[in-house]
Amino acid sequence: MRAILIVLDSVGIGSTPDAHHYGDEGSDTLGHIFDHVPDLKLSQLESLGLRLAHQRKDTSTKLLPGCAYGWMQPASKGKDTSTGHWEIAGAITEEAFATFTEFPSSLLGPIEKEANIEFIGNYPQSGTIILDELASEHRETSQPILYTSADSVFQIAAHEEIIPLKKLYAICEIARRHCNHFNIARVIARPFIGDSPPFKRTSGRKDFSMSPPPNILDELDVAGIPTTAIGKIKDIFANRAITHSIPTSSNSDGMSAIDREWDKNCEGLIFANLVDFDMIHGHRRDPLGYADCLAEFDNWLKGFLARILPNDLLIITADHGNDPTWKGNDHTREEVPVLEMKGNCEPRCTGLHRDFTYVTHLIREHFSLKKIS
Repeated sequence: MRAILIVLDSVGIGSTPDAHHYGDEGSDTLGHIFDHVPDLKLSQLESLGLRLAHQRKDTSTKLLPGCAYGWMQPASKGKDTSTGHWEIAGAITEEAFATFTEFPSSLLGPIEKEANIEFIGNYPQSGTIILDELASEHRETSQPILYTSADSVFQIAAHEEIIPLKKLYAICEIARRHCNHFNIARVIARPFIGDSPPFKRTSGRKDFSMSPPPNILDELDVAGIPTTAIGKIKDIFANRAITHSIPTSSNSDGMSAIDREWDKNCEGLIFANLVDFDMIHGHRRDPLGYADCLAEFDNWLKGFLARILPNDLLIITADHGNDPTWKGNDHTREEVPVLEMKGNCEPRCTGLHRDFTYVTHLIREHFSLKKIS
């Protein structure tokens, strides 16, 4: 038995009933992209029910045999990567992670003392703009750049020639331990290169996540069923219950990794995150680029769907929204699609699911797992 779960990072399909609490009422990642690019063709995703999940009405779309579509509302507090992925894996976060506009000295002091550094920055900013603002000071002082966003993230940027990756990761490991006490979801290493703007962030990015609650990956591990993580899944789940991990530098790289692993894996779960939607286009408020990214995935999907066998399970979903037409550069509190393909049954609508753990139900049912008490 094998299954694949693909998270299209940030591909939301409309604001949630509680979006007004987050300032996101009216956000709609997919809908606003279609508004900007009305001739966008996503024939493969639509054949799985994407447009039906978004519009909630019959559009005379011809669906593929064996597919089912629905939409899910998040039950966890927050709208960040960790809570979204953890809920997909069956763990609902009751308390939102902490966010900051400036990290307190009570957190920074112990980190700086232990790592023998002194941060520069310490304010919310775009990951590319912060480099334009502070790279010169970083070169002069050799001190790492600290910044954050509306997410629960403690991000540390450094030029690879000034602070090598090994040292940057060591600083992040120290920060991770101290950030646990402040309920900060992720510490993120953000290495970059270049002598002048625009600087280039490299594939050496690494997330240091809080350890997740018990989830479906633990159940698979106990049952002896392997999990292959593609993209940043390993980091999001703190490398727990991951059999094999493949880091990726782009959506294209991730899709190639999926192809390779699907061809050689005869059992277990492949859990993949495709991050370009969110990182490159959502946060940078680029609806045209986001549309191109969706079209690229859809074009790849055509060949992959032909390789789904009757006993396989395919799930495509998202972890939150990131409306590229919205104010600011933050994630948006949105519902997400859930698209399934298994066997040759009649296509169907599964409707609304009140939380993302519906995905866990599908995986547990596919592998005949018993929930860990």
